[in-house]
Amino acid sequence: MKYTVVIEAGPTSYGAYVPDLPGCVAVAETLEEVAALIREAIVSHLEVLAEEGMPIPEPRSSVQLVEV
Repeated sequence: MKYTVVIEAGPTSYGAYVPDLPGCVAVAETLEEVAALIREAIVSHLEVLAEEGMPIPEPRSSVQLVEV
């Protein structure tokens, strides 16, 4: 599955979250680190949902760049 990941740059770090997986987040000092950590967080999040017998959310969010 492919989930939309939002990555935001802060003053000293990057944060990432997955809109379709509430609570699935990552923070790191570099863009490369946060991308790797959010990938690991998604895998772990899905594993926990499966272990607890909870449904795996289908990816529904998307990204669109809007020029203004």
